[in-house]
Amino acid sequence: MFRDIIKKKRELSTEDTIKILQEGKEGVLSTISENGYPYGVAVNYVYHNNCIYFHCANKGHKLDNIIKNNKVSFFVNSDIAILPKYFTTHYKSAIVFGRAFIVTNDEKRSAIIAIGEKYSHPHMEEGLKYIDKAINSFTVIKIEIDHLTGKYSNATN
Repeated sequence: MFRDIIKKKRELSTEDTIKILQEGKEGVLSTISENGYPYGVAVNYVYHNNCIYFHCANKGHKLDNIIKNNKVSFFVNSDIAILPKYFTTHYKSAIVFGRAFIVTNDEKRSAIIAIGEKYSHPHMEEGLKYIDKAINSFTVIKIEIDHLTGKYSNATN
């Protein structure tokens, strides 16, 4: 159902791939538009409870796509170093294939708190007040992971 990595020597362990998801600052969510074209957009996210969570407006392109077809992919790149002299790039990356769902109630609050902890940790007292006031003004999406792969490139592979 999912393709294997072609260059097996570049494949990362599941643990190392999850570490990329945990430490990444931005991911690219890819959905399928109603016209059949892919739609990729950068989002802030958190890896939490073995899922990926992000927030978005209560209406918009990515939400429309997810409602019509909840199969998505999610990409995170890290440790990027372009080496022009060697015509290569060093990197680590994670790719997730999964299904996206709108979350509500306690799961929504838990996920947005986890996002806040990741991006605004020193300000969480104010953040919790903001979350409680604004909880209905945004949507939280959860990606349940069906398949996960990671790979890396360095000077030796």
